[in-house]
Amino acid sequence: MTPRARWHPWAMLAPTLALLVTFFVLPIGVAAYQSFFSWDLLTPPRFVGAANYRALAAHGHLFHIALHTAVYSGLVVTGTMSAGLALALLVDRPGRVFALARTSIFSAYVVSWVAVALLWMWMLDGNGGIVGGALRALGAPPTSLLGDPRWALPALAAVGVWKLTGYAMVVFLAGLRSLPRALLEAAALDGAGPWARFRHVTMPHLGPTAAFVATTTLVTSFQAFDVVRIMTQGGPARATELFVYAIYEQIFLNLSVGKASALAVVFFLLLLALAGLQLRVWRARAGEAR
Repeated sequence: MTPRARWHPWAMLAPTLALLVTFFVLPIGVAAYQSFFSWDLLTPPRFVGAANYRALAAHGHLFHIALHTAVYSGLVVTGTMSAGLALALLVDRPGRVFALARTSIFSAYVVSWVAVALLWMWMLDGNGGIVGGALRALGAPPTSLLGDPRWALPALAAVGVWKLTGYAMVVFLAGLRSLPRALLEAAALDGAGPWARFRHVTMPHLGPTAAFVATTTLVTSFQAFDVVRIMTQGGPARATELFVYAIYEQIFLNLSVGKASALAVVFFLLLLALAGLQLRVWRARAGEAR
């Protein structure tokens, strides 16, 4: 057998590395460069240094965007994981009824974000929507959740949870199916009740699965754009202005390439910090497991 040369692994990685550099590293570098210029796509770019970053930080604009994105992502990740795990435990049973339930719940995940946003815009309408009608039936005054700065962001998060729960449920189902039944039976023979078995046997086994669901859901929630663009356009009163929509608003509505690039750089650094924090937590857990 011919021994492998040192360049063989790099040759196999070359196509992926080329795509990564072309569509990720290079665009981030261009955005970082353009963030130091003032450019409206009509006149020549003008070097302004860190003025774009200072303008975004002024009046707490950047802070509010980061806060709204963090709150939205926190609600989506928490709600999706809780609902996905609960449904996985509920439908992890044989039979056609439970198979139909699993298929029905997962079907929401394969629907496009645009279709989901249009559906929930109608359902959340204060006058003709199902949710508005239910609130009126309970005695609440007619109100539009998407038009109220206090409830617009939680309403968008609820839409995200509704769409992503099916995905989380399927992943948790895979984790539950990989759990050896002998462990549960041994725990039951030792006198452990349902809650004790879930807490001390099922949950530790689902640790890697939960981390995977949390990571992928967090990335998806940070990329939220369609629901914001269609349902609220960042309003009311900028209550739902998330990072990706803010970047779109700066470059396509305000024609400010420099500010949009600065937002993209800050967004990238925030994601990088979250990835580093997650890696540190994973290493700490791996060390404790050893």
